[in-house]
Amino acid sequence: MRIGLLTEGGYPYATGEARLWCDRLVRGLPQHEFELYALSRSAEQEERGRVVLPEHVTRVWTAPLWAPADDGRTYNWRERRRFAERFRELVRGICAGEAEPFAAGLYGLAELAGEQGGLCAALRSETAVRAVESACRAPGASRTVRTAQVPDLLEFVDELERALRPLSLDWYEELGAVDVCHAAAGGVAALPGLLAKRFFGVPLLVTEYGVRLRAHYLEHSDGTRPAVHALLAAFHTRLAGEIYAEADFLTPGNAHARRWQERCGARRDRLRTVYPGMEADRFATVGEAADSGDPDTLVWVGRVEPAKDLIALLHAFAEVRRAAPHTRLRIFATGAATDYLADCRSLAAQLFPDEAADAVTVGENPVTFEEIGGPEVPSPADAYGAGRVVVLSSVIEGFPITLAEAMFCGRATVSTDVGAVCEVIGGTGLVVPPRNPRALADACLSLLRDPARAQRLGAAARARALELFTIEQNVAAFREIYLQLLARGPARPDGEVPFAQPPEARVPGHWTTPTWAPVPDSAGAEGAGRGAVGATGAVDAGAETAQTLQTPQTPQTPQTPQTPQASQTSEAAV
Repeated sequence: MRIGLLTEGGYPYATGEARLWCDRLVRGLPQHEFELYALSRSAEQEERGRVVLPEHVTRVWTAPLWAPADDGRTYNWRERRRFAERFRELVRGICAGEAEPFAAGLYGLAELAGEQGGLCAALRSETAVRAVESACRAPGASRTVRTAQVPDLLEFVDELERALRPLSLDWYEELGAVDVCHAAAGGVAALPGLLAKRFFGVPLLVTEYGVRLRAHYLEHSDGTRPAVHALLAAFHTRLAGEIYAEADFLTPGNAHARRWQERCGARRDRLRTVYPGMEADRFATVGEAADSGDPDTLVWVGRVEPAKDLIALLHAFAEVRRAAPHTRLRIFATGAATDYLADCRSLAAQLFPDEAADAVTVGENPVTFEEIGGPEVPSPADAYGAGRVVVLSSVIEGFPITLAEAMFCGRATVSTDVGAVCEVIGGTGLVVPPRNPRALADACLSLLRDPARAQRLGAAARARALELFTIEQNVAAFREIYLQLLARGPARPDGEVPFAQPPEARVPGHWTTPTWAPVPDSAGAEGAGRGAVGATGAVDAGAETAQTLQTPQTPQTPQTPQTPQASQTSEAAV
């Protein structure tokens, strides 16, 4: 089977989203051929290179979304008029929130690009800007959109051209020949698959471990340029709705993402939750040693950024220290926003002055900020193994990867109720409301004071992680989905799942009479000695068994030859 894997800002580049699970998926299905169609987001990402690809990755197509694009294509007056009509439909659907004109404009622009060349220059033209302005002023547009000024229109047109750049790519002749298109994310990454579905009938599978529409809302929630934000939000909403409506199958990574997809119009009969696969072997050593780690140490692992709300964690730890003075908090960073990290260090220094055992000992702070990869903590497993309780204090979270890793390590967890946390934990940890330091402190103290309970929760968490979040379950789920989608493709209009039923056992050729059996002269006896043989060469097992039970001393009695009707019945039974 040929799989066209569509990515944006991720695999096969060395850095980026969805890189790890895509690589594990490709390596876990060596019986299929994979073709990669990748969109890059920055020059730095391309400069860092790609990962080493396995042999069954037969082709890699890449295209940048970050570089200025000008193909030099100029349209004649008929083409310009056609572009203007289709683009007006597109922006009318964006500004008025209407799905039908948006879809008509999108596919109309794709047809124009396929026939006449790229759309890059046309999408940045004065015609495009005036069409957006007219749609913003038309009845049905929101109040925020109507306030758009010329700088807002220019910025939106620039962003829209980047988002629609896949319409101008030369991928579709090859992409239309694959058996299944698998988009590793929604939004722009799924746009080539949407066109392949529309024009070539290729089944489309969309996997979302982080909903692109939700990520867009979070990225543009700073309040600057509200008109641009409203226009981009409307575009991504309409695009997500079209993708969810046309995709043959959607595989959200958790129930949180599934709810977003259903709210945008996804059909429940096309949804199946597939959890991301993780390497359980990396954490086996720590996970099997249930009593390892300092019982008086709380551990936090992740990227230091405002969404993780380390400020609330530090205030909660101040409450913990008042009740349990010997407790420590070790913060292990996998990456950091420099300004936020400095703020956290400053707050920790204010809340927890360095403490010394006596007048001649150098004081130490009970809160430490460390990086994974150093000599003391070379791997994430070592970080989780530093304590027996792992804390997650986020206010925004999709699928909590660090929480699942802590579960593989057999650690009891205290988490805030955000994103898919409750779904991942499933009753094997403590969950508290976000932005509530007192509740977070009380939950941590309850586990620190009851080590036996913490050990029981950690063992249950590890068992749950091994059941739901391994690479094996992830690969097996996609193997099954690929077969289902292949059955829905144009090559199999009956919808039968390939290889769902094992073939009948048939022995090719004709059986010969055993050398010890006497060969009758009559044709009827010969037929009886050989057993009932159909036109396909299959042998009636009952006749062959009865013949085997005969002894050499007993002569065979000639039997009446089978009628054509009896022969057909025997074949049907086989």
